[in-house]
Amino acid sequence: MLQIDNLHTYYGNSHVLQGVSFSIEEGKCVALLGRNGVGKTTTIHSIAGITPPSRGSTVKFYGKEIAHASPHRIAKEGIGLVPQGRRIFPSLTIRENLTLAMRRQTQKQFPVWDLEKVYQLFPILKEREKNMGNQLSGGQQQMLAIGRALMTNPLLLLMDEPSEGLAPSIVESVGEIIRDLKNSGLSILIVEQNFHLACSIADEVLIMNRGQIVWHGDPKELIEDKEMQHLHLGV
Repeated sequence: MLQIDNLHTYYGNSHVLQGVSFSIEEGKCVALLGRNGVGKTTTIHSIAGITPPSRGSTVKFYGKEIAHASPHRIAKEGIGLVPQGRRIFPSLTIRENLTLAMRRQTQKQFPVWDLEKVYQLFPILKEREKNMGNQLSGGQQQMLAIGRALMTNPLLLLMDEPSEGLAPSIVESVGEIIRDLKNSGLSILIVEQNFHLACSIADEVLIMNRGQIVWHGDPKELIEDKEMQHLHLGV
């Protein structure tokens, strides 16, 4: 589904991503782990077109090169984003936040997301649909950010730190939601600081350090590898 080869991305003169390569199969969840500042969010932004990679980098989505496409073109191809920090629109209602992102589903084999289905997934958003975005709790804002991304009817969902700043009980709920989305057939790339949450969701784990992938494998292998956890994750 997604094939990344030799991904290099710069912020000014800072060489953040240094030859990143990995792939995501359709219907799978891949977790990208690592300490702060190693390039995880930059990877997400490079895929989504927010921070374009340098020439020579390859990002193919269903075989189509998107490495230098604009963000709105990449979104139209079927890549949705749940950004770090939620980034909901505070002066719009819940309903407005959701409907502005609405995009028609073109792939018949995938579930179709609309306002009713998002409200079924997040009943609290239906109850408070007339509330402004800045009137929501952190957990409700995260639900809204996920719901907004689903309204684009993505084939691949990029999630950047979905558990950040949430209470443990809410983190557990978000984890269940992500599992349900994966079980529905949605492909997911998740960047996450919560090691145990990521390993409980993902089919494959990647560890990043200094802009490079330094380990990849089954989450069960990583759970058993205490040395790798300590070395690259500080667990």
